Amino acid sequence: MPDSLNSLAATDLPGTAQLLSALPVPVVLLDERERFRFANPAAELFLGLSTASLAQMHLTDLLPEDSRLPALVRQVRAADAPISDHDLILHSPRIHREGVAAHGAPLPEMPGAVVLTLQDGSTAQKLDRQMNFRGAARGASAMAAMLAHEVKNPLSGIRGAAQLLEQAASEDDRELCVLIQDEADRIRDLVERMDMFSERPLEREAVNIHEVLDHVRRIAGTGFAAHLRILQEYDPSLPPVWGNRDQLVQVLLNLVKNAAEAVDPREGEIVLTTAYRHGVRLAIPGSRERVHLPLEVTVRDNGPGIDEEVRASLFDPFITTKRGGQGLGLALVAKLVADHGGLIECESRPGRTVFRLSLAKPPASAPQPQGRARARQTA
Repeated sequence: MPDSLNSLAATDLPGTAQLLSALPVPVVLLDERERFRFANPAAELFLGLSTASLAQMHLTDLLPEDSRLPALVRQVRAADAPISDHDLILHSPRIHREGVAAHGAPLPEMPGAVVLTLQDGSTAQKLDRQMNFRGAARGASAMAAMLAHEVKNPLSGIRGAAQLLEQAASEDDRELCVLIQDEADRIRDLVERMDMFSERPLEREAVNIHEVLDHVRRIAGTGFAAHLRILQEYDPSLPPVWGNRDQLVQVLLNLVKNAAEAVDPREGEIVLTTAYRHGVRLAIPGSRERVHLPLEVTVRDNGPGIDEEVRASLFDPFITTKRGGQGLGLALVAKLVADHGGLIECESRPGRTVFRLSLAKPPASAPQPQGRARARQTA
C-alpha cells in the first residue's frame, strides 16, 4: 500500500480527491477492506493523525470493531445506500470525541468503498455551554450584589450585638456568642468571595502564555504541588495570547490546584501543554461576530477522573466534589475565560482528565511581549 493516502486517491479519483481536499468538513475514504485510502486536511485535524499514519491503518485500528462507526460503514456497504448516524462517541486510546455526526455513502467508482463525512457536534455544544457559563456567572454576580446589600449590613449588626452580649454572658453563653460571631464572619467571607463574579472592565494585552505557565508551575511546585511531578510540553512557536496576565494566572492556578488535589500523592502527574490549532472560525449564537480561537492550553492529570453526572454542571456555581468545598473555583474559571472571549472544556475518564482552554491571538496592532519559553521542561 502506498505511503501517501492522498497520492493514491489522486491516482484513482483525481477530480474527486481534489474536490474533497478543499472541503472544510472531515472526509475519509475507506476501501472494501476498510483501509484508509484518502483523508482530507480537515480529517487529519479531526482524527489527530497524518495521512502517512492513516495510510497504514484500517478503521478498526482506530476504533473497536463493535463501535457504531465501523457498524455504520458495514451497513452502508450492505445496503449500497447512504446512511447517517448522530451523537456517536469515538473512543479508543487514539481518539476521544463525543457528539459526532457521521454520514456514509457508497462510492460507485470503487466497488465496496465508503466515503465518510464526520462532523463534531461538540463545537456547537461548546458554544452553547459557554453562553450558559456566562449566564451562570451573571447570575452569581447578581446574587453577590444582592447578598452584599441585603446581608452584610444586618450581619454587622448581629455580630456587634453578639460581642456586647459576650461581655455580660456566663461561660456557657459566651461560647454561643463566639459561635454567632464566627458564623457571621463565615457568611461575610462567602459574600466577599461571590463578589469576584462581579462585572469589571477587562484590560487585555499580548501575553506570553508560556511565562504565565512557568509562573504557575513555580507557585505550585513550591506549595500545594511540591510532592508531584509537573511536566511542561510547549509549542515554542506559539504566538502570544490576547488576555489579562493576572487573570490567566488565576485561571491556570485554579486548574493546577484542582489537578493536584485529585491525583494520587505518590504517583500523581500534571502535564501543562500548549499548541496551535488552526481549526475554524466559530459563529457566536445570536451574533454576526465570528471568533478565532487557535491557541490551546491544557492542564492534564492522571487522577481518577470526574463522574459524568458532575461534568455536565462542572462549571456552575456551588457544584463541588470536595469535602468542605464551596464550588466557586471552576465557576470563576469559566467566568474569567468567558471574559476573554475563550472556551473551556473538560474531558475526563479514569486515569486522564484534561481541561482545555481555547484562546484568541492579539490583534495585529497590539504590541508583542518579549521572550519565549523553552519547548519542553520536566519537573
